[in-house]
Amino acid sequence: TKGEIKIRGKLASLLEVGTGFHPELTGRENVFFGGAILGMKKKEIEEKFDKIVAFAGVEKFIDIPVKRYSSGMSVRLAFSVAAHMDPDILVVDEVLAVGDAEFQKKSLSKMEEVTQQEDRTILFVSHNMESISRLCKRVIVLKEGKVVIDADAHTAIDRYLRSDHRTVGS
Repeated sequence: TKGEIKIRGKLASLLEVGTGFHPELTGRENVFFGGAILGMKKKEIEEKFDKIVAFAGVEKFIDIPVKRYSSGMSVRLAFSVAAHMDPDILVVDEVLAVGDAEFQKKSLSKMEEVTQQEDRTILFVSHNMESISRLCKRVIVLKEGKVVIDADAHTAIDRYLRSDHRTVGS
């Protein structure tokens, strides 16, 4: 519930569906709005706009207000904006669980690319052991806000699954 964190570099987070999006604005406007909130410059957003929209798969709906989007469409667009901002650290909650299976797979691949090829950090909060084992080298399991496991992914997942910690966040 309290603590301190020191950040060196650019931080982006995707913690809730449509974070930073305004329902009355179109998808196009929200890409610029959300990107600006995340610290992107207008020129950077313009350069990446087509990639952001294509990754989200909402090309046909980009000029429609986001309030008409499904929650899956909103999260795809929000994730795409955050993923294309090139943060040094990307914080991702289990928000991807609302996307369809194809988008979840695409997002996991993007996160793998970000961490492995671009040498950036993702703080991934999830209960999905398959995704955790695929993405994470190090896993920290919390119970009531306290660290109960801090180990390599294989060891932590094994200990987590064999313990009574399954009811807490990982």
